[in-house]
Amino acid sequence: MLDLAAQGARVYLAGRTASKLEATARAMPPGAARVLPMDLASDASIDALIARVTDLDILVLAGGEYTKGPVATAPVEALDALYRANLRGNYRLIQALLPKLQRRPGQIVFINSSTGLSARPDVAMFSAMNHALKALADALRAEINPSGVRVLTVHPGRTATPRLEALYASSGETYKPELLLQPEDVALVVRNALTMPKTAEITDISLRPLKKSY
Repeated sequence: MLDLAAQGARVYLAGRTASKLEATARAMPPGAARVLPMDLASDASIDALIARVTDLDILVLAGGEYTKGPVATAPVEALDALYRANLRGNYRLIQALLPKLQRRPGQIVFINSSTGLSARPDVAMFSAMNHALKALADALRAEINPSGVRVLTVHPGRTATPRLEALYASSGETYKPELLLQPEDVALVVRNALTMPKTAEITDISLRPLKKSY
């Protein structure tokens, strides 16, 4: 988002934690960002956001929850919560905002995960939601390409974010951010894909850290 704002884009920042959104907005040029606190697991919250969005050129879907646990013991309630926040919430946003994107025509970016391509032990629930998001993106692309809307899915590997730092701490692993993807790496890839000439469409990008810490 910082990169897009620096290129002159007006940005809606949506997420659960208003303080984080406001900190991000302060790092952008004055007036570039509008902060819209919302929760993907809440229909009322989604409806409130939709009502405040006017024109839209690019929709970046990067929100969701993370839960891990083996299939044998992970509670189905955790799966339900992931479905509501990671899949259903994004589905509702797309349905509501798609007419605005088709009028431009605009672009949609799904920030997925490496687990959306390959499932690993203990992350079956999270991986299932990401596989479903990829299926949603693929079907959506075929449906709306004729109207000029491009759909990109990015599958980053481990990225140096506060969430990943907390996951390393909870598992007792040593956190080495210098050996992980950086958020700027993902942002650069997205920007380059978005600025491709309209004669081309990048559909899927897979990113991994060059030097592995795992």
